[in-house]
Amino acid sequence: MPAIRLRDRDALITKEGLIFRVFGYSHPSEALVCDLEYAPSELFKSDNPKAPRTSKKQNVFYKFYEDEGWKFLRDAFPKYLITHDMLQSETISVKQSDVSEVRRPNEILKKLVTEKPPDELVAEMQDALKHVTQCSGLSTKDFGVFGSMLHDFHHPKLSDIDLVIYGRTKAARLCETLQRLYKEKGSLLKNEFDTNEAIRGKRWRFQNLSPEEFVWHQRRKMIYALFNHARSGRTIKTEFEPVKDWPEIINDYDPTARIVQKGWVKMTACIMDDSDAAFIPSVYRIRPVKVIDGVDCAAEVARVISYVEEFRMQVRNREAVYVEGNLEEITGRQGSFHQIALTCCPRYYEQVLKSINTD
Repeated sequence: MPAIRLRDRDALITKEGLIFRVFGYSHPSEALVCDLEYAPSELFKSDNPKAPRTSKKQNVFYKFYEDEGWKFLRDAFPKYLITHDMLQSETISVKQSDVSEVRRPNEILKKLVTEKPPDELVAEMQDALKHVTQCSGLSTKDFGVFGSMLHDFHHPKLSDIDLVIYGRTKAARLCETLQRLYKEKGSLLKNEFDTNEAIRGKRWRFQNLSPEEFVWHQRRKMIYALFNHARSGRTIKTEFEPVKDWPEIINDYDPTARIVQKGWVKMTACIMDDSDAAFIPSVYRIRPVKVIDGVDCAAEVARVISYVEEFRMQVRNREAVYVEGNLEEITGRQGSFHQIALTCCPRYYEQVLKSINTD
């Protein structure tokens, strides 16, 4: 069968009815690196009150949280744990031969904006998108929809609005527009992190990032909004997720290269290139300044790469930063280099990337 061309945030449904989200842009030739997001109730049930999802066809699915998806696949569907050549360890991946359906955010959004809205949340999404495109000069074809609305799981009175914005330049234009709108009196859109309300009452687990630092960094990302419209009578959390446009995508998966763990590192650095900071994985080219703790080769780190959404768009060019995470050496045909990876790991909440110029 011809190769399926997909990108971050696209969704795969397997023959068993499992729903995976495509993760990033670099994949083996015959599989796609993914996250497992949902399973039908016939295969998995969760006691987490946030987990159940019901489609318009009354099919019940459960969302996976933290490492639930990995454990489920290990026990029930190990064929979806495939050895990643570069890491020499298993990652959640789906072979193209196991894909029964593909859901692309841009295609689903196109249907949702051209049809009569089936409920008030879709109507609100249409209004929010119309407002943003009119103010920015962007087109609806520059956007997609993800989350519960992509899968027809959304609750009209409770769910959020989750949108994709495609392309580096378009994402930058959107952020500039949102920054302006947030400042306007009576604007329909506000910055979700103008206050600390978004984290109020939440258990704080990051050890090297305070709640105040988290809010400061989130506020300036601009992609987290609150949409306030009279139609539903509620304020709706609205997110704009940057995803690469097709010409920007390079699959740098190299089965001959190897990623070797070198240990934990703590250091300060200067950001030299943040052009891929908006995407997952987020990549920051750096110039090391001071190694606080770590092996000698830490002074040679060329970049920080984050698979963690908290550190997307976290820091900017020329900023002084503090970073803590796993040091890796990547060796391949072109030579070798070192990077700090922020990812799912036993020391997840010790990881950090933050500006140290937050005054």
